[in-house]
Amino acid sequence: MDKKAVRSYLLSRPEACEDYPFGPEVAVYKIKNKMFATLCKWNTVVKEQQGDSNDQNFYAMNLKCDPDEAIALRDIFTAVLPGYHMNKKHWNTLIINGSIPAGEIERMIDRSYGLVVKGLKKIERDNLLLVYGAEVIYA
Repeated sequence: MDKKAVRSYLLSRPEACEDYPFGPEVAVYKIKNKMFATLCKWNTVVKEQQGDSNDQNFYAMNLKCDPDEAIALRDIFTAVLPGYHMNKKHWNTLIINGSIPAGEIERMIDRSYGLVVKGLKKIERDNLLLVYGAEVIYA
């Protein structure tokens, strides 16, 4: 998946919206004003972490994750790291470099979205479930 495909999939989730609260370099994807993903250039992250000007053209995405699953995904995929600038127990950073199958990225996005929906106020969650159904919300 490339940035365009990832962005399109993130925005395909029911009532998902894109925001830029941290500036133009970091896209934040929300459901009911709660973040479920971020997307930015990976070289921005690398420069900040390592102090170099690595010229990689990859993107990085933060996704919410169940703590046990987060660890397992980090063990399986070298492009899955503890959440950058996030709670490392509940968030992973994915390097979008082609090493993670598209279907797996979509599954991780769906899981992040579903976890955030589960944490919404009951009335907001129930409204989403009524309009879209559990099979769509918790895909």
